[in-house]
Amino acid sequence: MKILYGVVGEGMGHAMRSGVVLSWLLEQGHQVQVVASGRAHDYLKARVPEVDQIWGLTMAMENNEVRRMATAVDNLRGAMEGWPANVRRYFEMAAKFEPDLVISDFESWSWLFAKVHRIPLICIDNIQLINRCWHEEHIIGDEMNAFLLAKSIVKAKCPRAAHYVITTFVEPKVRKKRTSLVPPILRPELLNAQASDGEHLLVYQTSPSFSDLPRMLAGLTRPVYIYGLRRDINEDQRHGNLVFRPFSETQFVEDLASCAGVIGSAGFTLMGEALHLRKPYLATPVGGQFEQLLNARYLKDLGYGTYTRRMGPTDLVDFVDDLPRYREALQGYEPRDNSALFARLEELFDQAEAGLLRSRRVRWLGWEAPQ
Repeated sequence: MKILYGVVGEGMGHAMRSGVVLSWLLEQGHQVQVVASGRAHDYLKARVPEVDQIWGLTMAMENNEVRRMATAVDNLRGAMEGWPANVRRYFEMAAKFEPDLVISDFESWSWLFAKVHRIPLICIDNIQLINRCWHEEHIIGDEMNAFLLAKSIVKAKCPRAAHYVITTFVEPKVRKKRTSLVPPILRPELLNAQASDGEHLLVYQTSPSFSDLPRMLAGLTRPVYIYGLRRDINEDQRHGNLVFRPFSETQFVEDLASCAGVIGSAGFTLMGEALHLRKPYLATPVGGQFEQLLNARYLKDLGYGTYTRRMGPTDLVDFVDDLPRYREALQGYEPRDNSALFARLEELFDQAEAGLLRSRRVRWLGWEAPQ
């Protein structure tokens, strides 16, 4: 089967899980053409053979919060060159590649290609959980306005796909048809890792707004391995109980598998990896990004960890004190591999080949994709 695969470039989690799916698709003998924006392009270019770069939206961050005005301005500037380039890429793609199926990881260019050419579209991501599942009142809490805004944005991002495959560590009730829930998509390195109970904490933070975090971590009585806060280092830097480490995928997985707990953003990918290894998690959701807050609230509700919007010394102490309670709750979490995802995709591919998985018509402002 010939497959066009689109990957959004904002947030490396999309690229990492897409890398897993793409490797499997190639192993199954499918012919795959990838389009990706931002850092996702560079990540996937080193791992799969056919990757074209497109322009995609970005987010402006400050103090661990999305700055909406700066985001709008940055994207308007980028669109001046990005949109014409995407149009050129569209016609180039239409001339050289005729896919039987399109897969999108929250990426709009591939969605548009699928709709214009009336090709069946499968969406694989975690963010559609916001729109396509029911969420209990205590999870939404006092964030109803943020939830409704996020829901409307997600609904408009890749509407009317033939099917939505949602990767998730929770199982809320599905409210929309053509929706499947599967466990978090995990890299082979994670699936092969052997978990152990070490003393150190693992910290992964890249935001400059956490510049004061090392001072707070220095007050703990256990080792702390820190990734992301010093991106320019080439070797370990030690300061008391703190070890700043350059990013190494192998070393990171080893540290994750043997840690006592994880401190990081509420991004889905790292959280899913930590839970697979049954590691307690202290999340710091990015402000203005409801998807991360939803992840954090489900994490706390399940008893697998907690979250804070403004990190303080007491948050760290309380997290360490509660590690035994989180570990006990995590014994009820069932680590699973990617087999459920792959089995569901095989079923959907069979439906596509039989003509049962069809492109769904979309109409915006009077425009309708041609038959």
